[in-house]
Amino acid sequence: MTPTSLDAHAYRTAERLLRHHRRELVTNSTVHPSWLDGGVRFWFTSDTPEGPRHLIVDPGRGTCESAFDPARLAAALTAASGRSTRPADLPRTGLRLTGESVEFEVHGTRWSCSRDNYDCVPAEASPPRELLDVAAPDGRHAVFRRDHDLHARSLNGGRHWALTDDGSADRDWGANPDYFMYSTLLGKLGIPHLPPAVLWSPDSRRVLTHRTDMAGVRETHLIEALPADGGPPVLRTQRFAHPGDDRMPLAELAVLDIESGKTVPALADPVPMPLMSPVSRRWVWWAADSSAVYYLSTERDTRTLRLHRLDPDSGEVRTLVTETGPTRVEPTQLLGRPPMVRVLDSGAQVLWYSQRDNWGHLYLYDARSGEVLNQVTQGDWAVQEILHVDEEYRVIHFLASGLDAEDPYRRTVCRVALDGTGFARTTDDDLDHVVTVPPGAGYFLDSASTNSLPPVTTARSWDGRVLVEVARADATRLRETGWSPPERFRATAADGHTQIHGMLYLPHGFDPSERYPVLDHPYGFPSAPRVVPCFDPGFYGYDAEAMAALGFVVVAIDGRGSPGRDKAFHDASQGLVGDAAGLDDHVAALRELARDRPWMDLSRAGVFGMSSGGFAAVRAMLDHPEVFRAGVAECGVHDLRYAEQGVAEMYQGPYHAESYAAASNVDRADRLAGRLLLVHGGLDDSFSPHLTMRLVERLIAADKDFDLLIVPQADHAFVGYEHYLSRRRWDFLVRHVRGAEPPDGYRLTPVSLDSEALAGLFG
Repeated sequence: MTPTSLDAHAYRTAERLLRHHRRELVTNSTVHPSWLDGGVRFWFTSDTPEGPRHLIVDPGRGTCESAFDPARLAAALTAASGRSTRPADLPRTGLRLTGESVEFEVHGTRWSCSRDNYDCVPAEASPPRELLDVAAPDGRHAVFRRDHDLHARSLNGGRHWALTDDGSADRDWGANPDYFMYSTLLGKLGIPHLPPAVLWSPDSRRVLTHRTDMAGVRETHLIEALPADGGPPVLRTQRFAHPGDDRMPLAELAVLDIESGKTVPALADPVPMPLMSPVSRRWVWWAADSSAVYYLSTERDTRTLRLHRLDPDSGEVRTLVTETGPTRVEPTQLLGRPPMVRVLDSGAQVLWYSQRDNWGHLYLYDARSGEVLNQVTQGDWAVQEILHVDEEYRVIHFLASGLDAEDPYRRTVCRVALDGTGFARTTDDDLDHVVTVPPGAGYFLDSASTNSLPPVTTARSWDGRVLVEVARADATRLRETGWSPPERFRATAADGHTQIHGMLYLPHGFDPSERYPVLDHPYGFPSAPRVVPCFDPGFYGYDAEAMAALGFVVVAIDGRGSPGRDKAFHDASQGLVGDAAGLDDHVAALRELARDRPWMDLSRAGVFGMSSGGFAAVRAMLDHPEVFRAGVAECGVHDLRYAEQGVAEMYQGPYHAESYAAASNVDRADRLAGRLLLVHGGLDDSFSPHLTMRLVERLIAADKDFDLLIVPQADHAFVGYEHYLSRRRWDFLVRHVRGAEPPDGYRLTPVSLDSEALAGLFG
């Protein structure tokens, strides 16, 4: 029987649901504040049916008002420039707002217009800020890299001078590891490298940085098949340590005095940096009065975490707090989040996050003795983020999850005294809260939503009072596509008793009398959850929403080993990365869901994912061939033995051949039974294409059929190729899971590489 052909309308709808189109479908979902008066006020751009509006918010006065009248401003510009200007011609970005005027560029000229009488005059263009500069807080100087050294320049004149002169390829000042410092994506944007890893002191006199010791770190190689000049292939070499390697990048911390040029090295061992610079990771910070630098370090097995104080005058380093545990000791469960550590009372006390009682809580330490003074928070829930510490009143404001047993992921704003008394929920409702704290922390911006309720953003006082409503998201256009909010569900893990959570996306035009194919969309590393409690579906959720538009039931599940809950739940992945954060639990949940939902057709089940989700997609097919008939695995980490050292050893533990072989898809390639599409970028410098090629070689040796797509010039995120990759993924799963033919000749529109499109892709 000839398969039916999917209507092109489904593909058009799925394309509209991709991340870079979200702003068109949901207006005012995110407020990006530009602070005024040190954070006392702010302005932002609001989307309206008539076009963008620029609003000034004064929480103290409880006002949210137009910064200017667009029609009047356009008329004034028409008169001043002699060229017809409509409100729609005013730029959405690139504005500079001051107390009395607004500056922007239109018609190729920069204009300054009074916000009082709307007089518009050409403005002198500000000198362009060098993209790779790191400017001081006072705006007088900036630090930049030249070759392997750091230099400073005056921003109000032409003077520049060297801060270091002994850098080399192996001992490189202010450098991140190669894969991060010189990434393929930066090259696509015409940027040679990241700005230097430097951190200015609040008084703008000094910078904290490091000389990066890369001597002896393993070299790995990529082939640039089609260089920009069109010539023959080019070998691209980077230092990239593998699990078990003796050498990894090390950060030799130092403080540089901008005016005198004096270098004060830290009198301590270098800080291991297998992931990235401690500056980039936010594991280092200055005291508010510039009197000290504080930094975190961890042992290679990640079971010991330390907080150090560095004296910027002498280089003396003193360890303030040390915690050791039987498994990972982390300053936050979610990789990439800033550590939950604060130094208080002019350096006398430390607020410290720990999971020693199985939950993520805060403890107060004496910085001199290193002893615990008291536990600040406690209970069967977890602190997720420190928002603000009011030292005058000795009160901490923070985000917590798990206060509602029905939803362990939903975040609530809370407060408690440093002595552990007076715990209270600042936002006591059924909403998830995402918080932004301005400089000065006189209030907070609160974006409150659920999976089905679009966010409302308000400015609130720290006692929870709403000072002013800032923005109310409108998802009318999103709903008009046929989208429906994901269903949150609970299921029982494969152990028969642990409760796990997930999200279920219904196909568009859902009819419970029909039978629908099912797709699992996992993320395999225990570094990020797939369940999100807010309206924003998260980086991977957009692809799940698009697949639902193509007629699939899509599930996202957090099995045992994923983060965001208690430590025991997270530790289920310790040394068991091959389980991909609970794939057995995924299968148990799918079967449980299908028992109560006969419209879920598990005889047509597939799986797809990228990065560690690509690993998980293949692993699901190898370990559960009776469930998953087809899968798409993009840039998968298929052999942990040759992956990024920092992530691998953090979650799998110290290198042991047998343990790491168990976490390899390559060593069980002969189990493949279903239809598999493997995809990898040829210039993926995060997880090299050889990780897929190793799997390919074993599949061939096992005489297995599969499909392979190599995108020669693509990076890890396939920037510039999203349209092609999405279509190939959709076509494959429509054919081999849904059992239909894709619409003939349908092509997606390429994503522009302009700044707004990239912001849509990466948040």
